[in-house]
Amino acid sequence: MPTLLLTGFEPFHTHPVNPSSVSAQALHGRTLGGYVIEGALLPVEPAAARERLDALLDWLTPDAVLLTGLASGRPQVTLERVAVNVMDYRIPDNAGRQYHDVPVVPDAPAAYLSTLPLRATLRAWRDAGIPGGISDTAGTFVCNTVMFHALHALHAAGREDVPCGFLHLPANAEVALAESRAVPYLPQEELTRAVEVAARAAIQ
Repeated sequence: MPTLLLTGFEPFHTHPVNPSSVSAQALHGRTLGGYVIEGALLPVEPAAARERLDALLDWLTPDAVLLTGLASGRPQVTLERVAVNVMDYRIPDNAGRQYHDVPVVPDAPAAYLSTLPLRATLRAWRDAGIPGGISDTAGTFVCNTVMFHALHALHAAGREDVPCGFLHLPANAEVALAESRAVPYLPQEELTRAVEVAARAAIQ
């Protein structure tokens, strides 16, 4: 049976939870359109995240890859259009390190475009009553690192036809309550529903 790899991140910075990991765990083992969802947790540290991602790609040889993470402060779910080959961390990762102007993969292309069906996903969200959008930057933190690395690994393996990309989730209530500023949020159940709709769009 074909497989969709769905990843989320562990909590980081001051966030008590990470909605992306909650959604990945909730959808793990589900079957969508004949695909089995393999949910997995990634560490918020670039070397460990790349190592974990490589192991998952080698083990599963997935037919689609949907990477997800938290972007507290964004008002809605957003698909990332592009990943850039740079790590420039505004805050330390979970290993306490900050990288500045360091390539994700030395001697690799400057950027990769998402191979997810972006417009079809937006239409699927709208049909499901979920506001969403396309973002032109995944930032330069670990979310971007993972997106770039996944796309690079698939290209290197000759599997660039595999749908692969990144989805940022806004805060859930628990994250919003822990913020020192007011941030928009959505219920966790709605965030998980948005991920499920995006996963279904990725495999159609």
